[in-house]
Amino acid sequence: MVTPIRRSGPPTTRKTFSLRKLSASFGVVVIGVVGVGLTLKKAVEGASAHPVSSVIVGVVVLAAVVAFLRWGPRRRAARTALGGPDPVAPEAGAVECLPEPDAGADDVAAMDADDFAAMDADAFEDAVARLCERDGCLDVRVVGGANDLGADVVAVAPDGRTVVLQCKRYGETNKVGSQELQRFGGTCFAVHEAEVAAVVTTSDFTDPAVEYADRCGILCFDHPALCDWAAGTGPAPWEQ
Repeated sequence: MVTPIRRSGPPTTRKTFSLRKLSASFGVVVIGVVGVGLTLKKAVEGASAHPVSSVIVGVVVLAAVVAFLRWGPRRRAARTALGGPDPVAPEAGAVECLPEPDAGADDVAAMDADDFAAMDADAFEDAVARLCERDGCLDVRVVGGANDLGADVVAVAPDGRTVVLQCKRYGETNKVGSQELQRFGGTCFAVHEAEVAAVVTTSDFTDPAVEYADRCGILCFDHPALCDWAAGTGPAPWEQ
């Protein structure tokens, strides 16, 4: 599967503190404790003169205490059954991370030249990775970034070879030059241990770039070759 990258974690939210609710709850507890205390005092004072009445008062007080203690959990259960409290809004400045739409193999295959050219660099790398996955590659990873050392997509071909691809999302008038091929050639084999190394672009290559690639064994996938690969009418890089 394609390894997901550049994804932010879900934000964390904190419950808000309400001094008013705390004060109200504390007041209810105090009133209840005072009431129970006064009632018990009266019951003790009248116990000697009216034993039966004292017993009745004691039972009533005990029932009131039990009812009060059970009232809180029942109230919370009722609120949960009715849908619970309103959700807490995210803090100011928090970024809500939503699942990104997943481009399947059929979507990539249906893309034409204009679709690839309209992508940004990250989307283009992801599309190339999905083409590798569609055509049987394993352990497909998008590794492009500031410290990628020339590799944007790394995969294992169906025959077991290590595939290292560099993706160049260029306009049609901006060709991939020999210096870019040289930088890729300096890392794709020595650092990434590529057995298949290719540069895939939405544009074209200069003649010096093609010459250098031929000498070093790097495959050049220009825009027509990319579109043929996506449509299934042309070979994948590891099939050349």
